[in-house]
Amino acid sequence: MEKLKMHSPNITQDNIARIRDLFPGCVTEARGEDGSAKLAVDFDQLRQELADSIVEGPQERYHLNWPGKREALLTANAPIAKTLRPLREESVDFNTSKNLFIEGDNLDALKLLQETYLGKVKLIYIDPPYNTGSDFIYEDDFSESAEEFLKKSNQKDEEGSRLVANTETNGRFHSDWISMVYPRLKLARNLLRDDGAIFISIGDDELCSLKAVCDETFGESNYRGLVSRATGTRMGSGNQKISSEFDYILIYSKSDRFEFNPLPMGEDDLSIYDQEDARGRYLLRSLRRTGGENRREDRPTMFFPVYAPDGTAVYPLAPEGWESRWVCGQAKYEEMSRDDLIEWKKVAKGGVERWQVYQKHYIGEALKYSSNSWSDIDGNKKATRELNEIFGGRKVFDHPKPVSLLERIVQIATSKYGCDIVMDFFAGSATTAHAVLNINRQDDGDRRFVLVQLPESLYEDNKAQAVALKFCREHGLPENVASLSKERIRRVLKRLFDEEKNEAATLNGFRVLKVDTSNMADVYYAPDSLDGANLDLFVDNIKPDRTPEDLLFQVMLDWGVDLALPITKQSIQGKDVLFVDGNALATCFDASGSIDEAFVKELAKQQPLRVVFRDAGYKDSAVKINVEQIFKLLSPSTEVKCI
Repeated sequence: MEKLKMHSPNITQDNIARIRDLFPGCVTEARGEDGSAKLAVDFDQLRQELADSIVEGPQERYHLNWPGKREALLTANAPIAKTLRPLREESVDFNTSKNLFIEGDNLDALKLLQETYLGKVKLIYIDPPYNTGSDFIYEDDFSESAEEFLKKSNQKDEEGSRLVANTETNGRFHSDWISMVYPRLKLARNLLRDDGAIFISIGDDELCSLKAVCDETFGESNYRGLVSRATGTRMGSGNQKISSEFDYILIYSKSDRFEFNPLPMGEDDLSIYDQEDARGRYLLRSLRRTGGENRREDRPTMFFPVYAPDGTAVYPLAPEGWESRWVCGQAKYEEMSRDDLIEWKKVAKGGVERWQVYQKHYIGEALKYSSNSWSDIDGNKKATRELNEIFGGRKVFDHPKPVSLLERIVQIATSKYGCDIVMDFFAGSATTAHAVLNINRQDDGDRRFVLVQLPESLYEDNKAQAVALKFCREHGLPENVASLSKERIRRVLKRLFDEEKNEAATLNGFRVLKVDTSNMADVYYAPDSLDGANLDLFVDNIKPDRTPEDLLFQVMLDWGVDLALPITKQSIQGKDVLFVDGNALATCFDASGSIDEAFVKELAKQQPLRVVFRDAGYKDSAVKINVEQIFKLLSPSTEVKCI
């Protein structure tokens, strides 16, 4: 019976397989460090396949490079033998919520989510460290091969602190920051839908570097804009550089299928629709377009005479006297005239009356798209006050992003229908979750969030963290950032529940999962290393402290099943069976050796799409051999595997 691999996908080998499909002659077999055969790329032959002339040696070309780039790419592609373990006691509505909060290293989390959410995320927002010289960045270990990385991540229980200070005196100040961001962006791109996009907040310190990395990762053609946001506070001063009151949001899409949504119209927007006829309220805009590149020679097909009510021919002449152009071509103008969307007025200028032509814009057809200047968004000070209020007047987070900022991003990049997934793997104060909950409440949407946050420890001797640490102790919370992030979401949910006065708001809860070492003992990944001294491990290859639900979530990861699907437990012939989303997946991890043919036949009658058993759970070898045959007879569409 086929076994599940129980580790994140090996992206390098997947990429090689794709190359083999396109260029079979460029992929060969090589011997790995463990002596086994594996696929490898003949890069000299591949370069020749992609060139229209003989390739000899390296060619000069435009590309992005920095010390550590190859190591960063290696760590992005290397698999890890880790899992996500459910934490029911820290969740809200674990059984029904479709939202996820993942506690752990975001690089590990992104790797673990590759199969489950591949091409399924509509929007990613992240607010990574700005690399100002005082920020902490993730310390990724690039010093190993993929095989060593897999082995280490399986055997080492704790990695210690994952954050290090990146000071400006560091000789690889910019390179270390880029190496931290690069693998995370590559993995994030895989998760985006074809019509999805990523929004990245950044300061001016690494803006240029980040854009270069994004151009390479997402493609320069998928650059969708740079938003500047007024923070309301000055950052940096003195004679080193001019003070900044802005930070920025870089926007990239997965492909050209992404489209921005119009923003909802506010009262100020609606007030300009100051005229009315039988069809409703409307405003008038000049049909003439002037300024910049709007001369006649720029768009000659949009320069033609239109005729006023008294028959006067009117041309698009700018106030300065030079020839301008209309906003449309002649055919479109005639169509608007037939549809009564053109209005004429006589306007007096310099004592002379002249005909002016306008286009009617009705309020029902109004669209308001966001500009690249978000000066109307709340500043950082107001964001801090609002967050302090949630925590009872305590300042437990520094420099939180305003909820209104994330609300706008969610509005312009997602739909209220279709369960769009919004991801943030630098969750911080969980503003993204707050915004998703708010927008869903406003438009009755069904968006989901997936947040990832490292359980970064809080320290008493750190002035900025002292208040947060005291809050955690007073409320019995683990003393780390992730616990504060989760507490904010709980408090926002309670506020929504109190305001709505019904239980609907609680259904917006969240399921908490924790990045942890694999549920499988070392022998599962390296059975050849087994010796007589630990032969008993072969009998049960699962760590003794892991529960059936722990095993279920690792199976769901391995099989690419949505981690937010409902889970139920049934008793079949005295054995606990966990079902995911009805009959999408059924698991029985009974370790007592009591899985017999009668039980298998009873389970097969439910016709699940997938079934997973524990290898040590079969009554005897005969049952193990007959399991697949039983399902082929009673439920031929069921896929059967074991761990």
